[in-house]
Amino acid sequence: MADVVTGLGGSSAAVDTLSDEAVLEGHVLIAGARRALDTQAAWFAATLARRSRPELGGQGLAARQGFRTPEDLLQAISGSSKGDVGKLLAVGRWLAETDAAEKAAREAADAQKLLDETPPLDGTASDPPPADLPVPAAAVPPWHAPIGRALREGWLSVEKADSLRKGLGDLDRAITAEKLATALARLLGEARTLNADQLFKRARRVRDVLDEAGIAAREKAVYDDRSLRFWRLSTGQVRMVGLFAPEDGEYLISTYDAITSPRRGGVRFVDKVQAAWARRVQDDPRSTEQLTADGFLALIKLGVKADPKRIAGGRSPAVRMVTIRPTGTTAIGTAPTGTWPTGTTPTGIAPQGTASAGPEPIVSGRTGPVPEAAAPSATGPTAEPTDDAGAERGAEAPALQPGVIEGTAVTVSPETLERTLCNTGILDVTFDDHGSGIDLGREQRTFSPAQRTALAIRDGGCMWPGCDRPPSWTETHHIQHWKDDTGQTNLDDGILLCRADHLRLHNEHWRITRDHNSRYWLTPPPGLDPEQQPILLTSKNTILRDND
Repeated sequence: MADVVTGLGGSSAAVDTLSDEAVLEGHVLIAGARRALDTQAAWFAATLARRSRPELGGQGLAARQGFRTPEDLLQAISGSSKGDVGKLLAVGRWLAETDAAEKAAREAADAQKLLDETPPLDGTASDPPPADLPVPAAAVPPWHAPIGRALREGWLSVEKADSLRKGLGDLDRAITAEKLATALARLLGEARTLNADQLFKRARRVRDVLDEAGIAAREKAVYDDRSLRFWRLSTGQVRMVGLFAPEDGEYLISTYDAITSPRRGGVRFVDKVQAAWARRVQDDPRSTEQLTADGFLALIKLGVKADPKRIAGGRSPAVRMVTIRPTGTTAIGTAPTGTWPTGTTPTGIAPQGTASAGPEPIVSGRTGPVPEAAAPSATGPTAEPTDDAGAERGAEAPALQPGVIEGTAVTVSPETLERTLCNTGILDVTFDDHGSGIDLGREQRTFSPAQRTALAIRDGGCMWPGCDRPPSWTETHHIQHWKDDTGQTNLDDGILLCRADHLRLHNEHWRITRDHNSRYWLTPPPGLDPEQQPILLTSKNTILRDND
């Protein structure tokens, strides 16, 4: 199939010259090849997951490759999204269950055949026939076995199989294997003419009507099924997908209607104030979808500000932004304490909170030279401003450079930094020539909020290879253990690791060291790598990597 598709055209321009029939034929061939390859990928994913199961610990296949889970390893190999990898693993496990049952059934049939063909011990035909062997439980095919057969036949895709899996759900007291098998047979008859999205909706509806008597149980099930998920796209945008119980969902729809009804043919307002509001909504240059997104975000912010202790545990959510300023300049009101190894010093900003120290320090990225009149004198207190000093203060400060949102690779413009600074305090984060600073020695065991801020900017998240946990998910690890190795609470002796990788490092006896160039190396234990080849750890902060 690959040869045929390649022969249809080797470039976009070549394909554009094909007839309509040839274009359709090419799509059909490609779809068939993808279905075959995805089925193979599901088989391989299931085997990889089985050889990486948790009970194997550090000897699992994924762990030996330096990954925490088989999902992380598969994503690194394929470059696919977590959702696509999850589909392969879930469908692959179903296929493995079906294959195991079919193998057990063949073995049971072979054993029964051997028993039937074994002659009586005395050689007479008068002996009663041998009894049938009991069918082992492992030989009973699972209710979803027809999905595996359809995948092997090549007409069902992994995407459709995953839609059936999610839509029909799992077994419970009310939904037996027999009921799901009957429903699946009906759905497979419709699957050829439905796409994956349509098939999921049909399967979900079938699941809802399977147990008509269990109204209360279904109500609890849909409530327990509620979810709200966020993930970052490759563009840096954040997508949100939610599933709510009917009553909660209707409340959200009612709120949506209230915000956007003037755009969508809602009721006419007689009250002058309400009519004026409706006119403003109609005339707003934003699209209806943009109005909805902005309104939802405004509701979230208002809710958190109204009761931060209840909603966020007293912690104000913040988004830090990081920019690089030239050596010799500093944030207004501070003095430089060192230089970044590349000749720059990282500074960050955040749109919410204050600059005072706290659980999550808010840092600012405004740059520019400190006026001499504002800088502490080497011989005494600050001098009174002069006319020249006033002129210097009035001079235009160096323009902000583009920055990034901390923990991501999303670049933000100088205009966004300037806008964010309007409501933000300032905290300058500086480093010495080796990327160190704000040291505490052995005066205290835990890293200070200011040090956490510096480490978040320097490391950009969990430093373990392949881990994408942001700074907010990490813990600070002393590379020289504070208690046993007389390690110090200094930046160059600290590194950010997520909880899972932090536990793994201690439990499996990995080791992190720092060389004279302030680079960090991860050394595996001899049980995982007899040669103990060090692995270079690199910052997840894109802006720092780009400025190296």
